[in-house]
Amino acid sequence: MVATSAGGHWVQMRRLLPAFEGLEVVYAGVGTALDADLRPARYYRIRNVSRRDPLGFAVIFWQLARVMRRERPDVVVTTGAAPGLMALLVGKLVAGSRTVWIDSIASVETMSLSGRLARHVADAWLVQWEHLARPGGPEYWGAVL
Repeated sequence: MVATSAGGHWVQMRRLLPAFEGLEVVYAGVGTALDADLRPARYYRIRNVSRRDPLGFAVIFWQLARVMRRERPDVVVTTGAAPGLMALLVGKLVAGSRTVWIDSIASVETMSLSGRLARHVADAWLVQWEHLARPGGPEYWGAVL
């Protein structure tokens, strides 16, 4: 499963999609629909949340729980932000999924808040700037852009 917010998070994830060639990919995102070139893949629209929307976290949790029970993804991958973080958490709790967090390339000087929180649920916890990598994580495997 690929789960992301819109905008730059989705652009970065699009750059990673060739790595999933030959695999069945399901998408969860905050956009109204999946990009036409990725159809007929399954797409689940989820609520866009931020730290200023505490009620939204309860809504997205239940939306993602339904999706995870239906899809049972082996792996959940995200470039963020809060909706992606929630997908990692719910994927791990509900489906036992392995999880990958790739912090946004826009986080140049420090990790994003969601990225820092992802350390607790990500099996692979990654940054796109080498100078942000630390012993024990996050790790740098390269940049998407």
